Amino acid sequence: MAVSPARKSAFDILLSVERGHGHSDDLLRGWAVSALSMQDRNLATALVLGVLRWQLTLDDRLRPLLKRPNAKLDAEVLIALRLGAFQLLHFDRIPASAAIDESVELTKLSGHRFASAMVNAVLRRLAGQAGEEVIPRPDASRDLRAHPAWMRERWLSFFGAHTTCGICAHGQLQPTLAMRMQSPEVEEEVARTGVRLSSGSLLTGARIVDSGDITATVAFREGRMRIQDEGSQLVAEIAGQGSQILDCCAAPGGKTLILSERNPQARVFALEANPQRLEALSTRLAPLANRVQCRLTDARYLHDEAAYDLVLADVPCSGTGTLGRNPEIRYRLQLSDLARQAERQAAILENALHAAQPGGRVVYSTCSLEPEENEHVVAAILKCHPVARVIPLAARLEAMRQERILTDAGFNILEASLTPEGYLRLFPGAAGTDGFFVAMLEKSS
Repeated sequence: MAVSPARKSAFDILLSVERGHGHSDDLLRGWAVSALSMQDRNLATALVLGVLRWQLTLDDRLRPLLKRPNAKLDAEVLIALRLGAFQLLHFDRIPASAAIDESVELTKLSGHRFASAMVNAVLRRLAGQAGEEVIPRPDASRDLRAHPAWMRERWLSFFGAHTTCGICAHGQLQPTLAMRMQSPEVEEEVARTGVRLSSGSLLTGARIVDSGDITATVAFREGRMRIQDEGSQLVAEIAGQGSQILDCCAAPGGKTLILSERNPQARVFALEANPQRLEALSTRLAPLANRVQCRLTDARYLHDEAAYDLVLADVPCSGTGTLGRNPEIRYRLQLSDLARQAERQAAILENALHAAQPGGRVVYSTCSLEPEENEHVVAAILKCHPVARVIPLAARLEAMRQERILTDAGFNILEASLTPEGYLRLFPGAAGTDGFFVAMLEKSS
């Protein structure tokens, strides 16, 4: 029996993720998936992200059906079981026979023919249990169980039940596909190709792809429109104006592009610590080489002193605000990782302050929900550096509304997301975006 290209691609990607050899987001944009038809690309994406989002609950359903529930399964066999189970429990348009038979065939093709009978038996038992149990309906308890206990317990203690349920529900949804346009003419151009766009929730310049293959358009291939979560766009918009701008952790470059677009007369310096990521960043920013300089620099060891009037420190983080987009984070991240992340983040923010001119601004941001990476990092730096003070973001949001950067609805959402300290904490799904934290500091003269 032949295995469909979509299922084979999904199996290969899930196996790479399981073995720690890549991230689903990157792998789904690789050449193997790009070569598929649009229908197969969509199915492969749905299978990969669906299995990763529901992995904990899938395993809970599968384990009792094994003869030895605590047995350690080979990765290939486990992935085949999860793929079949996800289709049986979450897809109502795929026949059970197709889901089961192709999972059995994937087991054989991966070199585990001896386990194929077991995969067949387990999935047939699950299919008998499932019956009409397809799950399109909301279920808060199921969403919570799809996240590790230590994560959801932290969020319950920090944010309460209502917000935690919202975080977990968003983590189980396919993220909206948000775009950044180079000009209004680009929107008209892609509309003629059959791609349907709608307005963003927060930013007047953002667009959401409602239907159509945006990646097949000439505008996308030429870089005149780009995929970028609206929350990510927002961080760069909040940063605002400058003439000498430093982007401390620039790759993949979406925020750097916005800083350059908003400040056409400015010099922008984009730092990246990883040589491969720097190469990709430099290629992406090559058309702006006369204004944007890319440097191989780890911002933890930056020695620039009082050189910039605007510094963006969008630091590497746990990524717990992006679990809908990067679902495997929930399995890789450990509670002990947060202290290590915070140490690195504090070093970057400290050097960002050193690099700022007197009177200059530093914007600190993460896509994390965790206080250790957000408020605690800012508080630690403020304690050690009396030259820095917090600039509450309320005035900046109002200015962005007046300039028509923010929609009126977006302004209301963001105003309600301000913390008592004047920081912005945007929870996942609050505006259809990933979760972000943003703080603005000023270096005293």
